[in-house]
Amino acid sequence: MTAQPAHPTNAANLANLANAANPADAANPAKQIRNVCLLGATGSIGQSTLDLIAAHPQRFRLYAAAAHTDVEGMLRVITQGRPSVVAMASPDAAQALSARLVAQGIGGVTVLSGTDGLNTLASAADTDMVVAGIVGIAGLSSVWAAAKAGKTILLANKEAVVCAGALLVKVCAQSGATILPIDSEHNAIFQCLGLQYRCFTRPLEVRRLLLTASGGPFRTWSVQQIRAATVAQAIKHPNWSMGQKISVDSATMMNKGLEWIEAHWLFAMPMDRIQIVVHPESIIHSMVEYSDGSTLAQLGAPDMRTPIAHAMAWPDRMSAPSPALDWAQLSALHFEQPDPERFPAIGLARQAMQAGACATICLNAANEVAVAAFLQGAISFGAITDAVDDSLQKLAPQMPAPQTLEDVMAIDQELRLHLAATLGLPAGAASGQGRGAGGGATGSGGPGTLGGPGGTVASIGAQA
Repeated sequence: MTAQPAHPTNAANLANLANAANPADAANPAKQIRNVCLLGATGSIGQSTLDLIAAHPQRFRLYAAAAHTDVEGMLRVITQGRPSVVAMASPDAAQALSARLVAQGIGGVTVLSGTDGLNTLASAADTDMVVAGIVGIAGLSSVWAAAKAGKTILLANKEAVVCAGALLVKVCAQSGATILPIDSEHNAIFQCLGLQYRCFTRPLEVRRLLLTASGGPFRTWSVQQIRAATVAQAIKHPNWSMGQKISVDSATMMNKGLEWIEAHWLFAMPMDRIQIVVHPESIIHSMVEYSDGSTLAQLGAPDMRTPIAHAMAWPDRMSAPSPALDWAQLSALHFEQPDPERFPAIGLARQAMQAGACATICLNAANEVAVAAFLQGAISFGAITDAVDDSLQKLAPQMPAPQTLEDVMAIDQELRLHLAATLGLPAGAASGQGRGAGGGATGSGGPGTLGGPGGTVASIGAQA
């Protein structure tokens, strides 16, 4: 068994793959089974999506999947979902995956790598819906590619909206792309706004959006206890099973600050019409208060398969293997205001949003670098928001307003390099490469690699 020769470009390879693999689908735009491109396939969002695809094989097929460097995780995804094409952010990981597929006799899988490969998956003609489960700015490029191609995007990557909100609104309007939020809070709001609602438009007769927050693992801790928290304590979320980065963001409540900005763009609501409410049980995922005084809430067990199932089936519904609420056991639901002294991240998010696009890019970049430094043991937990605050004060005002996606990425990278140097971190610590919600993907191939700029490709097939 040997790897077949690579095609000249990722796009050309996918075109050939599409023509060979499913000519009937290509000729029938009304096909029943929808092809899913799963970005961040080896993380928790990825696994939840795979569960739903497996539960509804008559409605969905895993067409494409992407991961960062987790070769073993991608092998499990391939075994479980049998995608036609996959991408690894790291060229080395792509080569390792190709070798493993050959060694195990798994054929019919095209392996791409780098940003170019990832974007090709997201914009491929055979891709019907894109599940954007990559964490961080690393997910922006593929979300942008899907948006430009007019895809239906199931959005879990809040950083794409935080860093490029206005630009993303514009490109979706031009292409006709559909955004369906799958973060539990934004999906809850989307459900409460009704079937006629579309993202990026101002909802009618809505007084307030109420964005719920669990409060994280340190909800009842003092300032001194929080600032001295360990990594093990910070990643132990009381309700949700998530990757380390998102768990730390929940502990600082920066996650809620980023979601606040995301909600502003997704629902075209002023920040002062979006209220954060701490709800430790994580049963009510968010609420919409209408002008007549009615408040609609979406409730459910803390299981990401519920919002993902809603978005996959939208505007219909479908079953999900999520546990049902036991109403007899819900003796009480609690609500409180977030404490700005113990959780300054929310105030920093408001400050960034008021300052403009450069500041929100800075907010995200500084947070990603600082969280990575904390997870590596280089800084304390309390120093995460200190670093973000310092960056907003000193760096953001020096940056020009972004006009293009390339501007956003350049500003992000400059901020990362500066902050990494300030914190005494190696240059690699400033990388914007990210993972899915627990795994996931993007990156860039080296110059001169097969597959076009920033990418490599190898087609794997069993031979006698």
